[in-house]
Amino acid sequence: MSVPPASHRQVSLRGSSAREITRDALLQKVSEERQLRSHLRRAAAAALSIQRVWRRYSVIRIVSEQLHEEWEALINQPDINLTKQWISSMMLRPFLFFITDTAMRLAVSLTDCKTWKKITSEDTRAADASVESLIEFIGASQSGTYSCLRRYIVNLGSHALEKKISSISTDDQFLITASAVTIALRPFHSMRAGRGADLNGASKEYFTLILTIPDLCKRLPPLLLPAIKHISILQPSLDILLISKDKIFEEITKLEKSGVSSGGSGTIPYCGWALGNLVTLATEHDDLSNSGCFVQGLDCCLYVDAINCVSQSLLKFFEENKEMLLSFGDSVDTSFIKENDTSDSCSRTLFMDLLKPIYQQWHLRKLLVLAKEDAVCKRQNNHDPDTQTHSRSLKLLDIVCFYYHMLRIFSLLSPSIGSLPILNMLSFTPGFLVDLWGALEIYIFGQAVHKLQGPKHERESATSSSGEHVSSMRQRRNFKDTSNKWSNVFQKITGKSNDAEDTNLVDNPLNSEQNGEALILWDIEAMRQGSECIGKDLMQMLYLFCATYGHLLLVLDDIEFYEKQVPFTLEQQRKIASSLNTFVYSTFIQNGGSSSKPLIDVTVRCLNLLYERDSRHKFCPISLWLAPARNGRIPIAAAARAHDAAFATLPGNQFFGIPIRSSVLTTIPHVYPFEERVQMFREFIELDKASRRVTGEVSGPGPGSIEIVIRRGHIVEDGYRQLNCLGSKLKSCIHVSFVSECGLPEAGLDYGGLSKEFLTDLSKAAFSPEYGLFSQASASDSSLIPSNSAKLLDNGIDMIEFLGRVVGKALYEGILLDYCFSPKLLGRYSFLDELSTLDSELYRSLMQLKHYEGDVEDLCLDFTLTEELGGRRIVHELRPGGKNISVTNENKLHYVHAIADYKLNRQILPFANAFYRGLGDLISPSWLSLFNANEFNQLLSGGLQDFDVDDLRNNTKYTGGYTESSRSVKLFWEVIKGFKPTERCMLLKFVTSCSRAPLLGFKYLQPSFTIHKVPCDVTLWATIGGQDVDRLPSASTCYNTLKESGFQNSELVSIESYLS
Repeated sequence: MSVPPASHRQVSLRGSSAREITRDALLQKVSEERQLRSHLRRAAAAALSIQRVWRRYSVIRIVSEQLHEEWEALINQPDINLTKQWISSMMLRPFLFFITDTAMRLAVSLTDCKTWKKITSEDTRAADASVESLIEFIGASQSGTYSCLRRYIVNLGSHALEKKISSISTDDQFLITASAVTIALRPFHSMRAGRGADLNGASKEYFTLILTIPDLCKRLPPLLLPAIKHISILQPSLDILLISKDKIFEEITKLEKSGVSSGGSGTIPYCGWALGNLVTLATEHDDLSNSGCFVQGLDCCLYVDAINCVSQSLLKFFEENKEMLLSFGDSVDTSFIKENDTSDSCSRTLFMDLLKPIYQQWHLRKLLVLAKEDAVCKRQNNHDPDTQTHSRSLKLLDIVCFYYHMLRIFSLLSPSIGSLPILNMLSFTPGFLVDLWGALEIYIFGQAVHKLQGPKHERESATSSSGEHVSSMRQRRNFKDTSNKWSNVFQKITGKSNDAEDTNLVDNPLNSEQNGEALILWDIEAMRQGSECIGKDLMQMLYLFCATYGHLLLVLDDIEFYEKQVPFTLEQQRKIASSLNTFVYSTFIQNGGSSSKPLIDVTVRCLNLLYERDSRHKFCPISLWLAPARNGRIPIAAAARAHDAAFATLPGNQFFGIPIRSSVLTTIPHVYPFEERVQMFREFIELDKASRRVTGEVSGPGPGSIEIVIRRGHIVEDGYRQLNCLGSKLKSCIHVSFVSECGLPEAGLDYGGLSKEFLTDLSKAAFSPEYGLFSQASASDSSLIPSNSAKLLDNGIDMIEFLGRVVGKALYEGILLDYCFSPKLLGRYSFLDELSTLDSELYRSLMQLKHYEGDVEDLCLDFTLTEELGGRRIVHELRPGGKNISVTNENKLHYVHAIADYKLNRQILPFANAFYRGLGDLISPSWLSLFNANEFNQLLSGGLQDFDVDDLRNNTKYTGGYTESSRSVKLFWEVIKGFKPTERCMLLKFVTSCSRAPLLGFKYLQPSFTIHKVPCDVTLWATIGGQDVDRLPSASTCYNTLKESGFQNSELVSIESYLS
């Protein structure tokens, strides 16, 4: 038996006697009944609302008539004591209201012939003509109607903040205000009714005089807002703006210069208030739920075009009034605003509040959906010529232009935090960055987007790396036996096991691609012209992309970036990095970055963030960063002069955290190889020492050196007490005298060795977690970060500043310190993953929240952070009113960013400023700007991985009777070459107190590496027999000296270690 389709199955409504119908018909009937009931409910609600309005109007009219009668009775009373106050409050004030009310009702009635009495059907046409003429006159500028209405609305003040004295006065004002709004909108209603009145003049007057009123919507009663938000009013206003924008903005400028009816506009021009009013009138939004919509029937393409038009005018105003922008503060307190406050901060606060819908996600999402729908319709219409229309559709480029202007406006109004809400919204809106890069990629690479790095490229790189690895393994096997013998001795020296090995330090295979073909590959041809030849569309897209993606990179964790590869794959990341790298370099080569400064600023920031991330975890080859400057790189000497000149005119207090955009070297130093920049840094120091010698300052040991006495048990306290007050004078030579724990002076002269010992021992004590100033980031990360408990110390900040000078002294003298510092402590960018080194538990919680798939609101979180300090719990608000803002699925990324920003930036900022301030006393910030955080740590502690044994051999001194040709010396170098890299590093640490070699080689090691022969007290027969002395090698780390008694045979090395 076959089963009928579901659509043909019969169902019974009321038992077997009822007529059976199909299931689809039943569902349709139920749906129609539901719609009917919904319609009836809405109709009943509308009727009730109309009844209430009319009832309220009737009551107000009765009260008004009663007041009028009472006033007449009061005036006609005999024997009235006529005083100034009585005349003002009891006679003139009510009289002016009655006159105004009557005049407004008369004006409203005159513009609607249906309210005229004694009019016959024969006179209707004449009445309509009279009404049209009157309405045209109202809309004309000669009537002055809109000018009068503007003055009245401006004088209303803010409806949300004004204090109501009585219900009667409120109703009186409402009647007049409603009549005024009715007159203002009457020309639009006339056009909607099908009359032939010209609306252009009225629309111009309405836009120029009404829509430019500061905070218009808050001055009007909420009951009247739906009338001015109606599409019949808003649409003509947007149309006339695009048709006659030049004339309208000219009239607005004249109005502004006249100073009439400013209404407390403050520093925001009238075109700015027009922008805010248009956004408010075109949207309906809820601040608490972060949701909203556009008004019904709005042409979003027209809306976007109009906003872009007004935004351009506002930006032009700001460019012409740069002095006014300099007076703006970085933050505005919105917690309390006084009524009629016309201050700059208040006007900016009110203005930015009007633009709130723009930085809510629903606004961007709806525009993106409309743009995609219009694009689909356009493609379909292209296949069907009969359906093609000439109406303009919304494009992604229009949306890009929209938010480009908004970012610029917000950044100018508040340089520090102004653009943050928009950046948060753009960065965390799914799919926006992907769409934006897709369009940008077509502009840069053309329609046929090719892959910059194919499989062949990666295989060649991997093969090269594999070959080097095999060669290294062969060399290691050749010296296996000798290495094992010497390592037995080495094990006794260090107390460490032979099995202790470092993790794999081999670079990513991408780093081996430094050939000419790779350099050409990463030099993007379309970006070689820089900012001068870039089109307006590409400029806006590039600006918006770099600003948004640069913001997202701060909260993008490594799992998302490297493993999940969202929002971009690593291949796309390399395309982005190479494109920005070529663009920035070409811009500075051609015009020094003087053109398109806002674009250059955001591009450089995004590029540097990518380079910082690549420095932490490689995803780009080195050739990518060097590619643009492969041929035309400026010589080091010339680049150094330009670099110093760029910083020469900048005040010292502006160095911290502010990148200077004046040369390639100050902006993107990574286009120079790291080794060249280190060489440049050394030259800067040598030039500084030479200039100090010219001025008579002592730069070496001898008379005139700074003499200090240091107790071994109080090295930090004594150093701080005697050296902290010197500031930049600490560059001079220091003569150190140590006092033993017994209180006796230690013998010895300081020719540089004791100074090195002092710096290394002081650093070891002060940077120890037990001292309380610094702590290690985590067990897996040895980076040093300031301890939060340093705030509780009386001189905690001063001590950190002093330690900055100590680190600067070590860099200045070329003394290696085996420490690494957190990037933020050096004034560099911080990534979300760096929070794991600061507070691993908080980082794990944020990652769980970030990837939580349930309803985040159930977790009952708000925008606050609780901190325990000194036994007290302190609650910090992450944004104004944060304790009242719940964390939801929509704003959870904002919350993660706010937490990371507080922990990595705001909390550590006092320590970072102090450390960087001390460091800058000895090392010029212009020199430090050559390196990122990872490179700075290498500069301080030496190169990573292994070192070149031949380089160490060529820069070694021999004392005590040793020469380069001594048998023991040759044996030593033979054994060292057979060591594993980790063993060689441990040997280096044993001799110099640092396990890393100096950058650029051992010729920069201070003092030089020395092998000293220790006299051995043995019998003559033992010497003739060639027996090695029964003692282990020792070292003087302050002089970088290895002391040994000599070996006669490499085979006896292990015997000596055994006898020890």
